[in-house]
Formats: sequence, structure tokens, C-alpha cells
Amino acid sequence: MTARIPYIGRFAPSPTGPLHFGSLVAAMASYLDAKAHHGQWLLRIEDVDGARNVDGAAEHILASIQRCGMHWDGDVSWQTQRYPLYQQALEQLGGLVYPCGCSRREIADSQVNLSGHHTQALVYPGICRDGLAPGKVERALRLKVPQSPHCVLSFEDRWAGHYSQDLTVDVGDFIIRRADGYWAYQLAVVVDDGAQGITDIVRGADLLDSTPRQLYLQQVLGLPQPTYLHVPVVVNEAGDKMSKQTGAQAFDTGADPQVLLREAMLPAARFLGLDIQAETIDAFWRAATPAWAQLLQTLPRRP
Repeated sequence: MTARIPYIGRFAPSPTGPLHFGSLVAAMASYLDAKAHHGQWLLRIEDVDGARNVDGAAEHILASIQRCGMHWDGDVSWQTQRYPLYQQALEQLGGLVYPCGCSRREIADSQVNLSGHHTQALVYPGICRDGLAPGKVERALRLKVPQSPHCVLSFEDRWAGHYSQDLTVDVGDFIIRRADGYWAYQLAVVVDDGAQGITDIVRGADLLDSTPRQLYLQQVLGLPQPTYLHVPVVVNEAGDKMSKQTGAQAFDTGADPQVLLREAMLPAARFLGLDIQAETIDAFWRAATPAWAQLLQTLPRRP
């Protein structure tokens, strides 16, 4: 029998503002999954997008996590300290990477011309794949996706079940370094997870359709594929994902721990399907961890 790989999970918030209720749900799920598997829980601040970072947000995030009784293993890692790793990955990708001079407007217009109508997602049509057209200058770097046969990637999500995506049709060649010079999320997260030995990723379902791009990058970089679990996302009254962009407010306002427990942590647990009662934060985790382990019995199992 093959021994099970020791569990290493992570929570990776972006310091674009304080954590809101939706991010608490994701943090709680990833923490509980690590504890239920007697594994490690790492904390990574994904501050690679410098244009969106908010002063003091990272410190607020760390304080909120600690106030909720979640304790990470080892030191906090920061993406802005890992740029050499991303550059090494870029060099390893070699000829699969090419410069792109297209703007989002040009990509959108090309899809209208091809289909006669606008599509919801912008699929890159390969305009610069064979070289920059005269008069175009490099804006971003893209990664080539196989065209023939199509690049179809599938995986078994521990919450959502089977998921499959045709990268060739649904995404096209995707950006790994942006026009503003920042490393793209897809590359940074894959390199970081590989470098930190992450075995299990628990995060919101809004990132489910990003996973095939990450699987492809793992393949071409020779990195192991983690196990994934995407929990449902919290939505606001308008039905939009709760996020900083949609005006979500911080769940932690510095109130008494009993208020934090009653108004944030217990509702987050209920959202995840955990029916627990607790009078203190320590009691909350003592009840929530076995409750999560029991919930896992109803979901696809971890390999």
C-alpha cells in the first residue's frame, strides 16, 4: 500500500483590504481541513499585485486570523519576496512563452468579429502567438496552450466533484506576466504551492475555473498536483460574490471575542454546514474540527 502524503495546506489572502465574511469562510474551511487531517496550515500573503495592495491590510489580516484562534505553522510567506522563483519558472517555460501586444479591447473586438456577438469571458484568439504584428509593442507575456489536440484538463474536486475544462476553447493562451509588469496570479500561485510543498488546497468556488490553468502550469513546470476542495462562495443580497469589489465589510471590527464568535465565526460555520454550539473560541474549534471531519465523510475522499 502506498503511504499517504503528509498534509500541507495553506490560506493565501491578498492584502487589498481587511478580511470579510466570505474570506473568513474560506480561511475557516482550509484551517479545519488541515486540522482534521492532522496536517500543517501555512499562511501566505499574496501581495504580488502591488497596485491593489492597501497599507496596513496585511497586518489587519494577520491580527484577525489570530483573534479567531487560527494559528499558522512556520513563518508567514510573502509573494513580493519570491520574485526570483517566478523568474526561474519563466525561464524554465522557455519557448512556451511569447510576448503579447494586445489590449483587452482588441481581444474583445476580435471575438465580436469572429462570432458576431460579445462573449462573457475573453478567450485569447492567438493574435500574437506567431510574433508581434508591425507597430505592436510587448504588453504582457502569455503561455501557449496546445491547439491540436485540444488541451482538456480534468480533476476530482473534493466538494464539487468532477470538473473538466477545454483550455484551448475556453481560455486560450493565458497571461503569466501582466502588462503592468506584475506577475500573474496563475503563475505565482503555482510556483508558490510547489515551492512550499502544498498537498491540499481549500478555497472558494470562484477559483474553480482557474484550476485547469494551474494544472497545466504544474504539468509544464514538472510540479506535483495538489488535491483541491472548493467551498461554496458567500454572495450578497444582489447575488454577487461577497468581495471587497462589491463592498464587503470587514468581519473583524475589534469587538469583544464573544461578539466575534457570535456574529462571525458561528455564522461562517453554519454556512459551511457545521451545526455546532460554543461559548468560547477555544470551544468553537474543539467542536468544529470533528464536525468538519464528519462532513468530509459525505464528500469525495482525499486520495
